[in-house]
Amino acid sequence: MRRCLSGGIEASGHMKARILSAEEAAALISDDATVIVGGSGGIGVADDVLSAIAARFTSSGAPRRLTVVHTTGIGDFATKGLGHLAHRGLLKRTIGGNYGPQPRLMSLIVANEVEAYNLPQGVLCQLYRAIAAKQPGIVTHVGLHTYMDPRQSGGRMNEAAREDLVERVELAGQEWLFYKAFVPDFAILRGTTADEEGNVAFEHEAATLEGLSIAQAVHNAGGRVIVQVKRLTQRGRLHPQLVRIPCFLVDAVVVAPDATQTFGTSYDPSLSGEATRPLSTLLPDKLGDRRVIARRAAMELRRGAVVNLGVGMSTGIPNICAEEQLGDEFVLTVESGVIGGLPAMGLDFGSAYNPRAIVDQPYQFDFYDGGGLDIAFLSFAELDAAGHVNVTRFGNRADGCGGFINISQNAKRVVFLGTLTSGAKLRICDGAIGILQEGGVPKTVPQVREISFNGEHARKAGRDIMYVTERAVMRLTSEGPTLVEIAPGLDLERDVLQVMGFRPAIAPDLRTMDRRIFCEGPMGLAAELG
Repeated sequence: MRRCLSGGIEASGHMKARILSAEEAAALISDDATVIVGGSGGIGVADDVLSAIAARFTSSGAPRRLTVVHTTGIGDFATKGLGHLAHRGLLKRTIGGNYGPQPRLMSLIVANEVEAYNLPQGVLCQLYRAIAAKQPGIVTHVGLHTYMDPRQSGGRMNEAAREDLVERVELAGQEWLFYKAFVPDFAILRGTTADEEGNVAFEHEAATLEGLSIAQAVHNAGGRVIVQVKRLTQRGRLHPQLVRIPCFLVDAVVVAPDATQTFGTSYDPSLSGEATRPLSTLLPDKLGDRRVIARRAAMELRRGAVVNLGVGMSTGIPNICAEEQLGDEFVLTVESGVIGGLPAMGLDFGSAYNPRAIVDQPYQFDFYDGGGLDIAFLSFAELDAAGHVNVTRFGNRADGCGGFINISQNAKRVVFLGTLTSGAKLRICDGAIGILQEGGVPKTVPQVREISFNGEHARKAGRDIMYVTERAVMRLTSEGPTLVEIAPGLDLERDVLQVMGFRPAIAPDLRTMDRRIFCEGPMGLAAELG
């Protein structure tokens, strides 16, 4: 006889999963619990269960004072994902990698109505493995000299967050950051198919993320693991290589047959590797500032390179690759664990069309943290005179870093993408650019509000750092950000220097950006790829 997942003994000699409705699963969550919610952006989110928790709280006032931990950005920029849980009283604390797609939760953070912490995406998904192994946390170089460093803010997102979750330590003659483990009570995860024992396969998921690591962490802590799936099958019908979470880790299964593959796509078999999508179906973006920036950045791609594409402006690069028919010359990756293919954007970010491999997210970050990336393309919200970049805190927003710190701190080369000002109206045609109306918010500032990337530390290490905007290109040199290219049609003083918050050094051989960037039609990059 064996122990049933529901807690009883099954005389038939094999286990059976406990099948619950979303409402029954929500009723399991107790006051003051620590809950790990799986998912990334709009991928792999057990939205029916999260919605049921919110409905229970609205009707009964329970559960209360939850600590919710998530790896990154679970939401649709509206009400889905962690937006369901953004209620006063329901949440006590949130620990997450990114809050950008969660405006309702972000408003609670900004108003100091919930204790909010932001830890690097890679640290969080690796921390689950440490918790599973009963380790006290993880020691890593990731986050040193950024706002993760306790000498700055230690990952705190607001004044309500007072506990120290990160410590600076010395080990083997070097300084490190120690991210503390915690004790989880519940996991809310998602897969595609569960068999009657409770084994869970991920065959239609766009990424496997860290579902296994979370389930192990919660199970070994004596907590309960809830997994939402689309369908059930008989015992023994799942191929063992497809099973990502074994049955003994699963306490309850919720069947939600209408769940979408991502928050942006009902189901696209090319996102899960079940079919191949013709790249001709990916139409070029409109010729605007975002496409101009992505085009100039794409000129930095090199044959054989392993590449990361971050969220924001960088998501336009795959579209450029499709337009230029750049296929197997390099490997594009996304931190979610997707390798190869063309990364998707918007609510599908974290997935890729026609991926070559999908690995669990913690292993992707092992590779990233060890310096495996040849080049990374990342966005910036603010850039200052020291070359520091802020992507996490600006205006009334408290987005958090996602995988930005892991990636920017460890890639061999980094290209940052962003507009010179926010909201400018441009005229782009015939190989040149004109400013019709200047943007109201400068993106280059004397000093960034928060250091997400430390330019001074990168400069001292001799790293290859570039900043690409729609009007100019800068490189990080011993003099700080140095202007090396200017867009055709612009006046250097009027259109560039006067709208910057600092005056950059200017290269003696200042060049004009390639005019093809500012014209419709392919640029012919395939023939020129280095």
